[in-house]
Amino acid sequence: MERSLKNVLVVSFGFLLLFTAYGGLQSLQSSLYREEGLGVTALSTLYGGVLLSSMFLPPLLIKKFGCKWTIVVSMCCYVAFSLGNFYASWYTLIPTSILLGLGAAPLWSAQCTYLTIMGNTEAKKVGKVGRDVVNQYFGIFFLIFQSSGVWGNLISSLVFGQTPTQEAIPEEQLLSCGASDCLMATAPTNSTQRPSQTLIYTLLGIYTGSGVLAVLLIALFLEPIKDAQQKSEGEKKSSFWSTLLSTFKLLRDKRLRLLVLLPMYSGFEQAFLAGDYTRSYTTCALGIQFVGYVMICFSATNSLCSVLYGRLSQYTGRKALYGLGAVTHLSCIVALLLWKPHPDQLAVFFVFSGLWGVADAVWQTQNNVLYGVLFEKNKEAAFANYRLWEALGFVIAFGYSTFLCVYIKLYILLGVLSLTMLAYGIVEYLEAKNQGRPVVAEQTKPTEEAETETVM
Repeated sequence: MERSLKNVLVVSFGFLLLFTAYGGLQSLQSSLYREEGLGVTALSTLYGGVLLSSMFLPPLLIKKFGCKWTIVVSMCCYVAFSLGNFYASWYTLIPTSILLGLGAAPLWSAQCTYLTIMGNTEAKKVGKVGRDVVNQYFGIFFLIFQSSGVWGNLISSLVFGQTPTQEAIPEEQLLSCGASDCLMATAPTNSTQRPSQTLIYTLLGIYTGSGVLAVLLIALFLEPIKDAQQKSEGEKKSSFWSTLLSTFKLLRDKRLRLLVLLPMYSGFEQAFLAGDYTRSYTTCALGIQFVGYVMICFSATNSLCSVLYGRLSQYTGRKALYGLGAVTHLSCIVALLLWKPHPDQLAVFFVFSGLWGVADAVWQTQNNVLYGVLFEKNKEAAFANYRLWEALGFVIAFGYSTFLCVYIKLYILLGVLSLTMLAYGIVEYLEAKNQGRPVVAEQTKPTEEAETETVM
């Protein structure tokens, strides 16, 4: 247990350092680089890169370099994006956004594959249910990882908090904040004026250093790991094209075709928080200096709920948690449609971001576990599919961010959430109906009855 836990912690703290930098930068892109929609366009381009890399790169890189070195190489792409922000323009942000996008899918696929293999290997050693150990490992990972939002946004708030006090926001601007915002994607306002270039360079220096430390931590302390299950299956050498197309071949599984909406919705809701809530609610009504503090609340609740759900799922099952996430987001969406943000309602800005984190923790923990359990024999391709469809959600959401009113985006979010939960319900029904099939069951179960439990 000590060796496995040590590796889980190394991966977790590596991602903590890396996303302390990237998470803080992502939250500020739409507010910091508003000219001609550069910030939102960079994010959309970034996830376009994720979409492309998800189709081809993860299985190839993981097979060629293994999980550890795939993570290291991919992390370097994130550091390049931080460097690109030092001189933010269309010629620096867009290329480095594409580079980051190409590295993101292999990074997450390798991380998910690593934790799934580690969990199943440990479960076999101690005689536990593989699903439960994997759930626990993902809970530990997301507890530490989601706290990156706390540190990244705290750093940005403290640095930008040195900006001179800004004037009170006029009432006529407040009327255009929130769901009624249709113009703020490209129009600068008094409340969103950029901090000084010195403060921006200070922040970027901190973020770049954090990313470099993440690369060194993984490279020096993470142990390489091999999938014993795949190794025992005859040491077959897959052809180049077979490996390349494995991501698409898995779509022949009906369950995966239905489950693509889960990561897509995850992309939609994260894009709304990072691109629209931070800009049209927080920055519009409070100012850019409050973005970090509001996102800290999101990250803190997300982090705590991640580890809580990892333990609760053993008793409640995943269906109850998915229900909690759906109801929470549904309530937030309806409330955001009705709410008129105002500086006098400071606490409400934090309540919404906190509740958003409660629901997002469900998607981040349970989606990864669900894909790992249902597609255990094709983990790399399954997680590549997950990142592909999540990236598509990001691309679509950031793509229409510059020309749609916020209330329309909320209605779109509501529709996607409804379809997602319908598709998920069908998958659970199919799994319950076909619970006796061994292809769905987890191989670590000692009995056929125990195998049945893994698909419920």
